[in-house]
Amino acid sequence: MEAVGCSVAFEKDGVFLHTSAKRHPEHDSLLPGVIRIVEKGSDTLLQWTPVEEAGDAPQIVFSRKEPLPGVAEEEIFDPGYEPDWAVISTVRTRPQEEPLAPVPQPSPRAQWAFSLSLSELQSIRRSKPGLGWSYLIFISRDGGSLPALHFHRGGTKALLRALCKYLILAISPKDSRLYLVYSPGSYALSHAFEELQLFEENVSNPVSRFLQDPYTATFGGFSKVTNFFRGALHHEDGAPLRPSGEAAASVEDEPGFEVITCQVQLGPRPVVHREAPVTEQEWVQHLDLEGRVTCVDELKKRIFAGGLSPPLRKEAWKFLLGYYSWESSSEENRTQARCRTDEYFRMKLQWKSVSEEQERRNSLLRGYRSLIERDVSRTDRSNKFYQGSENPALVLLHDVLLTYCMYNFDLGYVQGMSDLLSPILYVTQNEVDAFWCFAGFMELVHHNFEESQESMKRQLGQLGLILRLLDPPLCDFLDSKESGSLCFCFRWLLIWFKREFAFTDVLQLWEVLWTGLPCPNFHLLVACGILDSERETLMTSEFGFNEILKHINELTMKKSVEEMLCRAEALYRQLAASPDLPRNVQELLGLGGSMGGSPSSDMAPSPRPLSPGQGPELDLPVAISSPQPDSSIEILPPEETPAALSPEL
Repeated sequence: MEAVGCSVAFEKDGVFLHTSAKRHPEHDSLLPGVIRIVEKGSDTLLQWTPVEEAGDAPQIVFSRKEPLPGVAEEEIFDPGYEPDWAVISTVRTRPQEEPLAPVPQPSPRAQWAFSLSLSELQSIRRSKPGLGWSYLIFISRDGGSLPALHFHRGGTKALLRALCKYLILAISPKDSRLYLVYSPGSYALSHAFEELQLFEENVSNPVSRFLQDPYTATFGGFSKVTNFFRGALHHEDGAPLRPSGEAAASVEDEPGFEVITCQVQLGPRPVVHREAPVTEQEWVQHLDLEGRVTCVDELKKRIFAGGLSPPLRKEAWKFLLGYYSWESSSEENRTQARCRTDEYFRMKLQWKSVSEEQERRNSLLRGYRSLIERDVSRTDRSNKFYQGSENPALVLLHDVLLTYCMYNFDLGYVQGMSDLLSPILYVTQNEVDAFWCFAGFMELVHHNFEESQESMKRQLGQLGLILRLLDPPLCDFLDSKESGSLCFCFRWLLIWFKREFAFTDVLQLWEVLWTGLPCPNFHLLVACGILDSERETLMTSEFGFNEILKHINELTMKKSVEEMLCRAEALYRQLAASPDLPRNVQELLGLGGSMGGSPSSDMAPSPRPLSPGQGPELDLPVAISSPQPDSSIEILPPEETPAALSPEL
């Protein structure tokens, strides 16, 4: 196809033009063809040419302008996050001495061929994921649309990457499937990126980062500057752009993401062993005469390294979850607990005092109550603590969750929260203590339950970022099986592995994660550890997408939390020892002295103590602020039967 003065920069066969919108068995309803990017002098063209069925399939070519002499180029495997994006494992250059392909003879199909200068390209629309073959529609600046090109053998991502060598593609703020096309020489666009410092200084085309990692690039970069970015692109009134200092100041607390352009050489992975759990005697040694905890950092390190002994959890969890303050004396914490008790009952009375007639006109409360009742009836029912239809622990689960709806009106109740409360109630065995510890836990993970799911998308992107750094071949394998989005890890991150480990193992895992050590987002490394333990099984199998999902789901209750914590800590030490980690990974893991700059800002290292003022202000008489007869219930250990209930004084 190359002619004098022309060079083919990209070529992909198996690209079909569907000439008939209706599915009739017409001979020419599907026209096979080749899509090419052709450099012709100072212009670059996008061409699609039909091919005859009897003709030889063209080679896949991808030549650089200045190839290294005598070295054949091989493109690194290029993963995609959408199932309809194809994976091209190897793309080779065409030897210069190879004879040029003959120009096909004119045929009736030739009328469908087209050629468009990239300078005339205004936008590109891609297909919706999961709807058959992926396709691209190219829209010119005069408003006309070229026929949709269907990539039966994949390759949309490879084409977009190739176009990024000549154009800047920006996702439309109004349509996530529409790429807006801009010239790299556009002053407003390039200056906007320079001022906001979203990307690496040496990265000339930031959109290539979106193609490598759409979740993190979209939510970690473009979302920060939607309005400013739009203003820069449509800067018609000639007003000056914002000063560099102002723009930088507006985003300095929310660092962007950088591209891992080369594989980081990691050192050997250290061997990690867990320590013995912290005992009650050791805990007492960290208390002063007034009951104030001393050497908190040292104590947290011990909890991270060994966990807590079961008898100590009831007390220690109140500190880890912000119910008690590390800096307060025993008396001060008891005083705080009394205030919290009054506050809890005021909130509980708010829904307890709603009559049936009122509730009929309150669809929100009815919806929360119905969902909570349904979830409570099936939460940890195999655990002896929650067995039996008349179990009082089920009543407390229900009451605490419904009271939390009064505490956090904006979030309310979302499925999965009962899984987070169940272990806390099991440990504290007290309604009020369980509520405030649960509220502290939700301070860490409430973003997981927001309707937009922005946090979950971001965390999956961050998990993929770390995993690709640790194990590129595993990521490449998952990408080739349309599992590169790591969607099978969604439940892990949503409820912190609650359904992946045995109930008692979850208690240890959570108290380790609550220390905030050794880094922010340590739960992502736990997820990496699980995947690392299944690496050989996955990569030596013939699993497809469904089989991978089934295999991961079947890991439930089969992993040792001790082993996974050792793996996760070993992965952290391996990464921390590398001097060449990308900046975004350093920030994600709190390395390089920027602990507070983690992109996962949803999750604080440790919950702050919750003050009574954080709850909703209720204008109720003082006379009803005291505990009600059916209120805070203390549950005796399950071994003592019958489980007697007594009011908390």
